[in-house]
Amino acid sequence: MSRNQERIGRSMEPKYVKRRQRGLAVVLASVVLIIGALGYIGFRLFGGGSSLDYEGTGNGTVQLVQVPEGSSMSELGPALVEKNVVKTAEAFSSAANSNPRASRIQPGFYRLQEEMSAKAAVDALLKDENKIDPLDVQGGATLSDVKVVGGDVRYGIFSQIAKVSEQEGGSVTKEDLEKVAATVDPAELGAPEWALEKVRSRGEDPKRLEGLIAPGQYVVDPNMDAKDILKDLIERSTKRYNETGIVDRAQAIGKTPYELLVAASLVEREAPAGEFGKVARVILNRLDEPMRLELDSTVNYGLPDVELATTDEARAEVTPWNTYAKEGLPDTPIASPSVEAIDAMEHPAEGNWLFFATIDAQGTTVFTDNYDEHLDNVDKAINSGILDTQREGAQQGGAQGEGQSAEQPAEQPAQ
Repeated sequence: MSRNQERIGRSMEPKYVKRRQRGLAVVLASVVLIIGALGYIGFRLFGGGSSLDYEGTGNGTVQLVQVPEGSSMSELGPALVEKNVVKTAEAFSSAANSNPRASRIQPGFYRLQEEMSAKAAVDALLKDENKIDPLDVQGGATLSDVKVVGGDVRYGIFSQIAKVSEQEGGSVTKEDLEKVAATVDPAELGAPEWALEKVRSRGEDPKRLEGLIAPGQYVVDPNMDAKDILKDLIERSTKRYNETGIVDRAQAIGKTPYELLVAASLVEREAPAGEFGKVARVILNRLDEPMRLELDSTVNYGLPDVELATTDEARAEVTPWNTYAKEGLPDTPIASPSVEAIDAMEHPAEGNWLFFATIDAQGTTVFTDNYDEHLDNVDKAINSGILDTQREGAQQGGAQGEGQSAEQPAEQPAQ
């Protein structure tokens, strides 16, 4: 008997037949289960869709829904079910998978309605009008409002937060935020460890948190109270600042991280675009001399109303920030420094400049280490009219000291 005949003979034996029969039964059972499961899902989602999905675009009751950064549609589904926006997570996942634009849904807070069909919920998340406007903190922003000479107001971060809260049905006011900033320990608000001592030393001044909210766009949950909002913003900013390597870089230039943050806020207020590195170098060179910084932005920070020009009287007034009247850096940041300003302090341009001046309305800024040249540049600034004052009875100011300021004009007030 050949080997093939022998194998065929063995395969026909009862034990081998039974083994094949059991294997076939397992395969058939698996196929039946898969078909049954697919049929059940199809029935629930489509044939019996009303049991897993609502119909229509909602019942009129608005719910605020957050799409967290990095979240998937499958992760979002249960949150929508919890708020009764959609009936089931399965229906929402199916609707999202069926919509090729679903991947364009952006992180943030959205206004949705209860009892929406899954398809309607996905469509609503793709519409800009349903997304809550973020808090937009600009580089150089301050916590408090700033009155500009001439009547305009540059609204501060506290006012901006309150406005966003009000627009979205929240109740947080500027006064609430100021109270929290002044009285809650900065560690509870997520302030970086390297800033705690300096912040606490300012007592109950709401501006003691100046500079600890980094520029950028933030989604503010209107359901949060003032403390939680500030904690959220400061914690995120602390993470962003620390990621620049601020601790190590500060040590490399002989400063504390908080001093570097303060200096970066000066760069933010003083330097035109493209000149951050040079202004950072001027600040470091003058500190090393040592020379007073004499920057008009530090004068303006302590004034009830501001303009590009400063008066002799204002420059002579001793405040915690006025670098015409005090040695070294201001006691606190004077604005929110951007990551770019911090990077400029961490990696300043190479140069021996001690003076800089903005000499025209186009923002042309010139740098020098020669005082006589600097005075010529100051004359150009005065003659250009950019230092003209709108204060009644005041003389042209600014640009008189050795460290003439090139503070950038106040931003347009928020509308």
